Amino acid sequence: MKAKHLFILGITALLMVSCIREPSNQQVTTTTTSTNASLPIASNPLNTSSQSAQSSDTTTLKSGTFVSGEHKTQGTVRITNKDGKSFIELDESFKTSTLGPDLVVVLHRSDNVISSTKPPSYSLKEGDYIVISPLQKFSGTQKYLIPSNINLAEYKSAAIWCRKFNATFGAASLSS
Repeated sequence: MKAKHLFILGITALLMVSCIREPSNQQVTTTTTSTNASLPIASNPLNTSSQSAQSSDTTTLKSGTFVSGEHKTQGTVRITNKDGKSFIELDESFKTSTLGPDLVVVLHRSDNVISSTKPPSYSLKEGDYIVISPLQKFSGTQKYLIPSNINLAEYKSAAIWCRKFNATFGAASLSS
């Protein structure tokens, strides 16, 4: 009789565990720092809802246009400086695929990430990039703080990268 109850309890637990769905992208962005602790994460995203207009005391240091990699990605990215702090800004024309479960914004050492990697996934090599933050949303204006200890001269591109599958969705070469 005890074996029958244990069997039923085990099947019930298995069914409950199998019914738990994978977290949505919004849920992932709040927990990505613990998902893969071996990858460097620079900072958290900033809320851009109240920062729609660029302030006149913001300086653009570098900019570039996204080129598609694993998935169609478009728009413009800028590295800006305001009050001694650096930011990655994606403009209103930014758009990428919603298929990534763990998309992040990275700075990359190569000036041409897509050409320096291999299709179809355009995978990145550890040490060639630094993760700035989980991607806030799949399209539109976004702003990310770059920590002050990052030497921007070492990074020549910005990219949208799927950390879970090591797939670069798109990248933009940054120039002054």
